[in-house]
Amino acid sequence: MLTITLFVGAAIVVLVGSRILRIGQRPKNYPPGPPTLPLLGNIHQMPTRDAHLQFEKWAREYGPIYSLILGTKCLIVLSSDEAVKELLDKRSGLYSHRPEMYIGQTLCSGNLRLLMMFRKMIHSLLNVTASKKYIPYQMLENRKLLHDILIQPEGFLKHIRRYSNALTTTMVFGWRTPTYEDGKMMQLFDGFSKFADINQTGTAAIIDFFPWLRNLPEFLIPAQKKAKELHRREKALYLSHWLRAKEESRQGKLNPRNAMLLFPDVQRKAQDEIERVIGSSRLPVMEDLSELQYIRACMKETVRWMPTTILGAVPHAVTQDDEYRGMFIPKNAGVLNNVWAIHMDPNRHPNPRTFNPNRYLDDQQSFGDAAANPDPSQRDVFTFGAGRRMCPGIHVAERSLFLGMARILWAFRIEAEIVDGRPVLPDPDRLTQGFVCMPEEFGARITPRSQGMADLVVREWREAERDCLDPLTRQWVHSPVGFSS
Repeated sequence: MLTITLFVGAAIVVLVGSRILRIGQRPKNYPPGPPTLPLLGNIHQMPTRDAHLQFEKWAREYGPIYSLILGTKCLIVLSSDEAVKELLDKRSGLYSHRPEMYIGQTLCSGNLRLLMMFRKMIHSLLNVTASKKYIPYQMLENRKLLHDILIQPEGFLKHIRRYSNALTTTMVFGWRTPTYEDGKMMQLFDGFSKFADINQTGTAAIIDFFPWLRNLPEFLIPAQKKAKELHRREKALYLSHWLRAKEESRQGKLNPRNAMLLFPDVQRKAQDEIERVIGSSRLPVMEDLSELQYIRACMKETVRWMPTTILGAVPHAVTQDDEYRGMFIPKNAGVLNNVWAIHMDPNRHPNPRTFNPNRYLDDQQSFGDAAANPDPSQRDVFTFGAGRRMCPGIHVAERSLFLGMARILWAFRIEAEIVDGRPVLPDPDRLTQGFVCMPEEFGARITPRSQGMADLVVREWREAERDCLDPLTRQWVHSPVGFSS
């Protein structure tokens, strides 16, 4: 009897042990990928910074679709235009879910963070037709941007940040961000920075890959406490914004509803085109886009050469077992849009790290039209995502980018910062880390191209201030045509 008991016990230990050891292994029918270790899979190989470079290297080694085994989870990485079109676009019904992110979505966000959710309401506010209604707000904030750069050129980075944030708060909450130092704006950026920091930690990933760790005492996992505290502060911030907008709407007071420095030859060509089409007596407007094809090409090449969502922001997830080119894709696997690898594919873009707007001289598609093009080789950039998870702000972003780029190039000359008598250029490969990447802070010398242009920048902003903004609150005094309270 004792012998039988010992045998059964040993058999159970072997069975459990074998199952445990299978954790981290890559099944043979999965897409290929780097070698794994028991339990860990590929976790030990995940980079702590500049992850896009490693993900691109794996794409060149293992092909346009490869897999990473992360503990108990699987991540499918799509690194070609064809794979993105077939899976994220054509099979979007299966590939539009989001993987569970316990730290990021549950603790940090209370399952409310829009970055990780799909909302039809947002698409209704930002579709190609509705987005045209935001042009008056984009025009005003652009005038403010040009004026800020003119009077304080050394602060150009913070002026650009204020420009983008002011439009966002206008569309979502009904109030603009008048200055970079605005307290609400600082809290928004501080919260997003903390969110990125918490979710980049190894702790956040390990808790997702080994869910049973969530049951450990909180003092053993300090990231959980930090995430809960961030959510408490952010919830209070966003709730106050919403309540203010709701009350102003009730009272009828709510108005709005809701890289040239390194390549001077490109700058000269762009300014030559603007001079030929626009001249020096007026600023570019949205209607000029169709005549400024080199500016359009510069926009597209900028987004390709330096994509902000460098690894597609938050991964998708597949809702049921699927197959692609003989490879098995398991239910609940994360699916990552490897934007950097696609943009840097030399077969798609020869000499990909060379900034060359000529790649797009014959491409007159908008970003939205290109994303919907049935031929994946004709899509311009992949920064805005794919399928049902396409960035709903793509149309607004294109207009803001055009107005910002065309008008800055019309008004200003951009040159290298001079330090100790020598020009200092930024390193284009030094990027911030997180869901959204941008170049690390750098200096530049920005001067008006002529006194007449400088005078026009000042005059346009003064007129906008007088006609549109309350002198005390610096908020809109009325809604432009096309909006109602």
